[in-house]
Amino acid sequence: MLAIGMEGSANKVGIGIMLHPKDGGAPKVLANVRHTYISPPGEGFLPKDVARHHRAWVVKLVKQALREAKVSVADVDCICFTKGPGMGAPLQSIAIAARMMSLLWKKPLIGVNHCVGHIEMGRLITGADNPVVLYVSGGNTQVIAYSAKRYRIFGETLDIAVGNCLDRFARTLHIPNDPFPGYNIEQLAKKGFRLVDLPYVVKGMDCSFSGILAAVDGLAVSLGLSGEEQAKADDERINSGEADRDPDARPTRADLCFSLQETVYAMLVEITERAMAHVGSKQVLIVGGVGSNERLQEMMGTMARDRGGSVFATDERYCIDNGIMIAQAGLEAFKTGFQTPLSESACTQRFRTDEVFVDWRD
Repeated sequence: MLAIGMEGSANKVGIGIMLHPKDGGAPKVLANVRHTYISPPGEGFLPKDVARHHRAWVVKLVKQALREAKVSVADVDCICFTKGPGMGAPLQSIAIAARMMSLLWKKPLIGVNHCVGHIEMGRLITGADNPVVLYVSGGNTQVIAYSAKRYRIFGETLDIAVGNCLDRFARTLHIPNDPFPGYNIEQLAKKGFRLVDLPYVVKGMDCSFSGILAAVDGLAVSLGLSGEEQAKADDERINSGEADRDPDARPTRADLCFSLQETVYAMLVEITERAMAHVGSKQVLIVGGVGSNERLQEMMGTMARDRGGSVFATDERYCIDNGIMIAQAGLEAFKTGFQTPLSESACTQRFRTDEVFVDWRD
């Protein structure tokens, strides 16, 4: 069986082609292409602009994926698309394209939950058996474990997602959005060493990130580190060695990025460890765009090893939003007989992970 996966829930439009051999062999990634809408430093992105970007690129990427996979339309068994959650206008652009291809090529549609797509791709690539899943991205933060045909949510953010917290702080510091803000914060954080005291908010199994964002934003403004000119001056200070390792010296942008990462990732490690203890699991699978952060993987790995367990994560090819994860989850559902009627193929911004009936797992 062969599926085209179409992802466009945020600022990335991705097309993937996945093959599940009929002899029961290992699934194969035949193509995984994407294009990202990148806004100027210090700015976010508007849904209407992202939707326009997706409409401009989706057909080009479908053609490119078919060429790379060396398959034809006749070989395709189903068309999988992100039904939600995500940003409304970008989701709608991809849903329209998927419906058009379904009608044009007479192929069944499979609506896929974005979060479940991340989980299924992570399980496939890493080989994790039955892990506790930490799903961290620009729009979602959840601790998840599988039970009785559902992905159960053990804890989640009470306000904004951890990725959104990082992205918004990147705007304050005028950090570039290319390739993506979280990656650039990670690189800057490697130059920091002063741990600034920031709010640490864990409530049971849930986290809150709005307070820490407000605190670090205010600190950046009070230290004169926000804005384009301040960013250039502070970079010169860091690179020249002026920002030496005197713990009493004024914190730099690197120190603030370092402190923000250490604090929010410690919060995530805490609630993940609590979920592991509850379900008796020794495996952690990190998925979502923030999951590609090496420091988060390191901190989670230390915790897992202390419990006699292990951590699983993927690189940016599969962690960051992509079409192949939608194709993988869609094929798993399609093999159980699931299809999305055209009348039910509308996308939705709110589609919780635990709403999906995971009929393909024991």
